[in-house]
Amino acid sequence: MATQQGLNILGANATTPPMPVVFIGHGNPMNALEENRFTQSWSQLGQTLIRPQAILMVSAHWMTPGVSLVDSSAKPQTIHDFYGFPEALFAERYPASGNPLLAQQLTELLSDHQLQTDSSWGLDHGAWSVLKWMYPAADVPVFQLSIDVSQNLSWHFALGRSLSVLRREGVMIIGSGNVVHNLAALKHSSQPYDWAEEFDAFFAKRLAQRNFSDLVNPAVMGGLMRMANPSLEHYIPAIVVAGAANNNDYLSMVSEGFDLGALSMRSFVFHQV
Repeated sequence: MATQQGLNILGANATTPPMPVVFIGHGNPMNALEENRFTQSWSQLGQTLIRPQAILMVSAHWMTPGVSLVDSSAKPQTIHDFYGFPEALFAERYPASGNPLLAQQLTELLSDHQLQTDSSWGLDHGAWSVLKWMYPAADVPVFQLSIDVSQNLSWHFALGRSLSVLRREGVMIIGSGNVVHNLAALKHSSQPYDWAEEFDAFFAKRLAQRNFSDLVNPAVMGGLMRMANPSLEHYIPAIVVAGAANNNDYLSMVSEGFDLGALSMRSFVFHQV
């Protein structure tokens, strides 16, 4: 469990309002290049939210079975973890600084979760394809946290609860994935499958009700969950974000809709008013 001591290295104080906690449905990598209604909403979000002193990214694309790692590099590399896309996408760079000291202190703060530092990763496309729209100047330090795919959803929800202490330290937590993510079912149409719409609506309703217990229990979601998320790595960041919310937060939907029929683009933010 996270200590209440805090980090005390970013200059935050007791009067600092809690930073928002954000989930972005990032969809396919081409959203890094294309200005559309989803990327426009990410850009607007970055302009309207309280400016963070640092960003902790939880991306679906850094999976570390059996351990959770925190990127401690001073200059995180831009990782192009895809293939078959235009050269312009591989030319993209997001030159934000990291925060090695904050990464190290986070491992100490969350000792119960046995986090470890790692300097070999950087920012994968689940991180930079979103951040380039939210903070295009790359002038906010960013460090990334991996997801431990050997752990269940309840464990990741508890991780989010522990991470919530960062919100008082000027750190914005951003999860990046997709509430519905079935690559085998992708099609050349944005018209979603019935099961994709049904699961997305189920998620949105339970999230608004703060019925998180249903959202971390695959048995409740049954076959619908297996259709919407054959594997859980894109769903987990949404659960970490839900765990980092508190009872005083307002929930705002940033965007919703589908990409390629089987990728939910639902994005949301928990924030103080």
